[in-house]
Amino acid sequence: MSTNASFTPPSGARTYRLCTPRGEFAAVDSPVADGTEPRGTVLMLPGFTGSKEDFTLLHGPLAARGYRTVAVDGRGQYESPGPEHDEAPYAQEELARDVLAQVTALAVPVHLLGHSLGGQIARAAALLDPAPFLSLTLVSSGPARISDSQRQRVRLLRDALDTLTMEEVWKVMRAMGPPEEAEGAARGPADQERLRDRWLGTTPAQLRVTGRQLCEEPDRIPELAALPLPFHVLSGESDDTWPVPLLDDMARRLSAHRTVVAGAEHSPNTDRPLPTARALADFWDTVPGERPDDFPGI
Repeated sequence: MSTNASFTPPSGARTYRLCTPRGEFAAVDSPVADGTEPRGTVLMLPGFTGSKEDFTLLHGPLAARGYRTVAVDGRGQYESPGPEHDEAPYAQEELARDVLAQVTALAVPVHLLGHSLGGQIARAAALLDPAPFLSLTLVSSGPARISDSQRQRVRLLRDALDTLTMEEVWKVMRAMGPPEEAEGAARGPADQERLRDRWLGTTPAQLRVTGRQLCEEPDRIPELAALPLPFHVLSGESDDTWPVPLLDDMARRLSAHRTVVAGAEHSPNTDRPLPTARALADFWDTVPGERPDDFPGI
């Protein structure tokens, strides 16, 4: 695990390797606050070039509302191992099966939350098997491929990964500014170093494959809407990756609860963590609790 001070986990949280039959995944596991009645467990999936640390500011307020939160790095993402060059393990279905394995390892049904690319992986997992999930929350994650402007930037990034080292690509990204999909904008030298460490820890194959997924993802909302799950679509009030009116329409098609976080952009979890956490907990409070009889393996 990283020793960078910017990556210090929230008070009371554990950092460990979540062991599953599909491999180990770096996790930050934050328990319910002392004296608070437990209300459920949340599994959180980060976005493209992101990591479990993108949810750091949500753990505390959600713990105070009674929710245990488990944020994970996906296969090949920051501190979770993955092959350097083999692209097959990063196919969307493979990443979705990793999520199902993570829930089985946690041994409780979960509220599933995915940010951006993580939302597309989350919905793919729910489409494979909705049984382990109490609800699905899509944070700044749209119905299909990303916007034209972001596709162009992600394609430039993928092309650079074919010819340059990760360190060289990092320097180019700092010069031109990362795609909006690059989570957790840096706010100072410490954040720059934190983001550099995370970038260098992520495998090029994972970035190439997931970048292609973002540029080619089909609209799967009709399939998703047929699932017996409560849905929540949450975003900032502006977003260049998936325009907000598109997210509004997706919520309508899903009959989903809809939250727009004022003052936030593509990453409301880092831009406005307190109102984001409040909206998340308010939604989960309306969802029926854990159903152990419905979850195989418990």
